[in-house]
Amino acid sequence: MSDVLQRIYEIGIVPVIAIDDAEKAVPLAKALVRGGLPAAEVTFRTAAAEDAIRRIVAEVPEMLVGAGTVLTKEQADRAIDAGVSFIVSPGFNPEITKHVLSKGMLMIPGTASPGEMEQAMSLGLSVVKFFPAEQNGGVAKLKALAGPYTTLRWMPTGGVNEKNLLDYIKFNKIVACGGTWMVKKDLIEAENWDEIERLTRQAVQTMLGLRVDHIGINTENEEEALAAAKLFTDMFGMKEKVGNSSVFVGENEIEIMKKMYLGKNGHIAIATHTLPRAIAYFKARGYEFREETVTDKAAYFKDEIAGFALHLVQR
Repeated sequence: MSDVLQRIYEIGIVPVIAIDDAEKAVPLAKALVRGGLPAAEVTFRTAAAEDAIRRIVAEVPEMLVGAGTVLTKEQADRAIDAGVSFIVSPGFNPEITKHVLSKGMLMIPGTASPGEMEQAMSLGLSVVKFFPAEQNGGVAKLKALAGPYTTLRWMPTGGVNEKNLLDYIKFNKIVACGGTWMVKKDLIEAENWDEIERLTRQAVQTMLGLRVDHIGINTENEEEALAAAKLFTDMFGMKEKVGNSSVFVGENEIEIMKKMYLGKNGHIAIATHTLPRAIAYFKARGYEFREETVTDKAAYFKDEIAGFALHLVQR
């Protein structure tokens, strides 16, 4: 996966922007960054698109900027000259796709049918847009297509919103989802950056789904761990499950360690729908991880809170 595709995957949601006034592009981009989505697909549906892209690239360097609704080679060239990192089209046009690829630019053409997807694959593409997603069968169709097209991944756009976002994000063949619900035209026109930031933050929270999974308590040895577990069972009627390194109590909400582990007192596990994206999200906000602990199932933060280590776990 290219570096740009990796960033798109880590961000997870790409706001799709149609902007009529380039003067509003930078404050809009900054609101998205504050909300946790440092990416945008600026569509060439408006005359202000090229200027908006230039301004965002120049003034919000942390933003990953792409051009959308690219229908001609001339638009593609203007977008590349403006500084985009990727180009998206609503449909699959082999000539435009080849032209963009010849420029060394990441191209994500729109597809809706297996035939279009195979044509894109024949050009060496492993990621395509699925558009309009909901009107073409949604995630159920993509799961069916994933059977024969094992190496293909998708960026669904069209009808994706806060209500069905998780249906897509939880499917491991989704690179990211494109959406407009946090950048609605009336909000942009009203310069309601606070509301755009709130909706963006809400979208990120929906995608990550962060919640407490369990609390771990350190003890010195197995005897202490079993004694502590017995207190929970005697006092509260909780069931226990003895494992190799710990004893889980209740519905696995409490883990009593058989020896001292990370954290002065123990650890707190925070579950997420998508661990790689959660790790990238926290790193972007300046939080560090104990890299030796990072796996495809869990990752410990470097710092503790009140004597407890913190770690993310994949749901």
